[in-house]
Formats: sequence, structure tokens, C-alpha cells
Amino acid sequence: MLPFELSEYKARINKVKERMNAQGIEVLLVTDPANMNYLTGYDGWSFYVHQLVILMIDEEQPIWVGRGQDANGAKRTTWLHSGNIRAYTDDYVQSLIKHPMDFVADILKEKGKANKTVGVEMDAYYFTAKCYERLNLGLPNAKLKDATNLVNWVRIIKSDNEIAYMKKAARIVEKTMQIAIDAIDAGVRECDVAAKIYHAQVSGTEEYGGDYPAIVPLMPSGEKTSTPHLTWSDERYKKGDTVILELAGCYKRYHSPLARTLVIGEPSEKVMRLADVVVEGINAAIDFIKPGVTCEEVEHVWKKTIEKSGFIKDSRIGYSMGLNYPPDWGEHTASLRPGDKTVLQPNMTFHMIPGIWQDDYGVEISEPFRVTEKGCELFVNFPRKLFVK
Repeated sequence: MLPFELSEYKARINKVKERMNAQGIEVLLVTDPANMNYLTGYDGWSFYVHQLVILMIDEEQPIWVGRGQDANGAKRTTWLHSGNIRAYTDDYVQSLIKHPMDFVADILKEKGKANKTVGVEMDAYYFTAKCYERLNLGLPNAKLKDATNLVNWVRIIKSDNEIAYMKKAARIVEKTMQIAIDAIDAGVRECDVAAKIYHAQVSGTEEYGGDYPAIVPLMPSGEKTSTPHLTWSDERYKKGDTVILELAGCYKRYHSPLARTLVIGEPSEKVMRLADVVVEGINAAIDFIKPGVTCEEVEHVWKKTIEKSGFIKDSRIGYSMGLNYPPDWGEHTASLRPGDKTVLQPNMTFHMIPGIWQDDYGVEISEPFRVTEKGCELFVNFPRKLFVK
């Protein structure tokens, strides 16, 4: 069963084609798994081999291309006719002789598109240098053009149905975060807390189950909180440890991320002060958000609010997010940082995560939100504070 009505998928296709026309692209090769899902509904853990969706400006339906054993997955999860599901044989898989882009080039020749302008997602995680090389060899008369994030920018404004899924994901992350905070204590192994987090993320709520998030639980502790992207070990928590938790709920591939920081025992003065600064900055930035302001203006409010504290954050304080697959729930479009002049519009969705990391400690507190007609709406209802166990 498709997550959305067929009319919504067709509307997405039309918006992407408008961007293709504006950029002079006649054929678009969509290799980002989230973009494939967005346009067709395809949902499978098959992105470790080459797969893509071919969108042609003059054809109504895209063509799904993937490994033979995944073709039935495409038939079960997409709205495409069976004739538009084209599978390559297994001798293309991880071969030094044949390559799936040879198969794609043959399809474009068959369709009379071998001399067209072909857009490719050059900076997508799953589009490799070899993909580009083999397309060039197979389509010598085509013009390959960078179409990185073309679909992503269409995705940045969510439909009401997408917002509803993100709100369901938010209920999951609220539950998950509380379970994680309750589980952490001196003497408890980090890996055992991670196991409870996974159980909560996947089991979801009594009304609906959860999906696997695009990022694993990030949960550095102690001095490791000086950096954000560490996972867990089999070490035991100690009294006095600061612990960062960056988690997400996921429903039908739509995310609501959330970060909180806790201390086991009495927090140090420096951690309490940093947490107060981060919360003050978030409060000011959230109050400022509304349609018509730019991403860089939101970040400027944060920066002006905290500058009296003496703390400096030289990385972005947030990014657009929603539908995605590993390794990231971010959309790779707008960021809350200096120089980003993206104008906020209703139903844009962001993860505001202004973490600050010092030499031997750090604090992360975040809020996922959507832009509304008059301001913003937080997805998650969870205390915005430093937790003390």
C-alpha cells in the first residue's frame, strides 16, 4: 500500500519536471534513495547496490532500475507499471567488467535519449565516480549535467500528509528519549541503553510502529561529549558523566530528530552554564521564526543572543530534514547559518540543533519544527533543559 495518494506522487513529478525544464535537463537520473522514494514510493534496503529512477521530461511515468532480486520490491512498493520496472542481472553486481550504468545507458539508447541533456546527482552518497565514468562511456553524445539536490529542493516544502507522518515520528522520539534518559545511570552499560533505544524506535507507539532512523543513536558520554558524532561502547556510565543523546523517531521514512543532554549526579558549573546558554539561544531563535525571514537571519538571532556569554559556535545551528535513508536524515538543502538566504515558507521543516562542544565537554539540546503561516510549530513536546539523574 502506497504511503500517499497517487495524485500526490504525480504532483511531485510535475514539480520536478518544472525544475528540469528550468535547468535544461531532459532526462534525470535519480540515485538518492530518498528521492527515489519521494517520486515512486520505492522502499527497500537495496541501496548498497546501484539503483535509480529515470525521469524523462516527455514521459508520464519514471522507470525504476535496480537489481533483479529487488524488482519484486519495486512492484510491491511503487505505483509504476510493471513495464517501467527494469532489472539488471546479477552479473552486473559488484563486477569489474559490467556496470549497472551500462544497463542504464542501454535503456536511454532504446528510448532515443542517448543525445539528450542528462541530469545526474553528482554529490549524492550513492552516485560514484565509476557511475559517472561508465555513463560517459555509454552515452558519448549525451551531455551530463550536475543535478545534485534538484529533487531535494522540491522536497523542502512538505504536504500536510508528510507533516502528519513527521508528527507521528515525533511521538516515537518523545517515548524513545524518555526511555533512554530513564535507562542511563551509573554502572549501566552504554550498549544496553542503545538496545533499549532501538527497541523503542522500532516498536513505536501502541497505535503504530516505527521505522529505522537514517542515523544510529548518537550518545557520547564523559569527555567524549566534546564531539557530536560518536555512538556507544560497552563501557559503563560513571557518576559525574555528562551524556549527549541525539535520537530520532521515524515513521514511513519521515523523521523527527531530538537531542538532549543529561548528567549523572551533580552537574558541573561549566556544563550548567553552557546548557543555559544553548536553551536561551534556542528560545530566542524559535520566537523569531516565521515565513519571510531567511535562514541566516534565524542564525543571527541565535548568535546575538549568546554572544554575551563568550561562547562561540562556528557551525550551522540547523538544517532542513524529513524523508531520508542512511546515512542522514537531513535534506542537504537549507541550513540555518550565515550566508544562507533561503526564505522560510510554511511547511518547511527543520532540525534546530545548536550544539556547542568544548575541549572536554559539550551540550546538545535541539528542537525539530515546521514553519507555519504565522510562526513555527514544534514537532516534539519534551522539556528543553539539562537533565540531572
